[in-house]
Amino acid sequence: MARNFDPFREMDRLLSDVTRTPAAVAVPMDLYRDGDNYIVAVDLPGVSPESIDIDVDDRTLTIRAERAAKVTQEVQWLSRERAMGIFARQLTLGHGLATDRITAEYTDGVLTLTIPVAEAAKPRKVEIKHGSTTIDSTVDQAQVGSGDAQEQ
Repeated sequence: MARNFDPFREMDRLLSDVTRTPAAVAVPMDLYRDGDNYIVAVDLPGVSPESIDIDVDDRTLTIRAERAAKVTQEVQWLSRERAMGIFARQLTLGHGLATDRITAEYTDGVLTLTIPVAEAAKPRKVEIKHGSTTIDSTVDQAQVGSGDAQEQ
């Protein structure tokens, strides 16, 4: 039975094959704050822990990893959707993070980075002097300037 030629389907298939390269494949991640830490969870299934490289240069955090092909080039591919090669993801870190205390753990194909908030950026007590009376007040740097958004 002859298959009908659909130029749009063939073009989509060709573009999909061409653009499906390791550089074009997104490295999915989650980012959230848990208390005094930011947590980054990056999906890297099938990646050897030895191939993972994490660098911090100024405020740029770079994660690189490589997924190696487990089959020889002589095989006849019927479907190839899992990208192989080197993957990279960069994050620009804000001020107020303790980049010298970042930790990383790789478990079950997920790389988890813990980025602590710097001591200088944590809430602290500020003394207010008024005549002979001292009043204590707490300042939270994360909330400074957010009052406008809450008053709407």
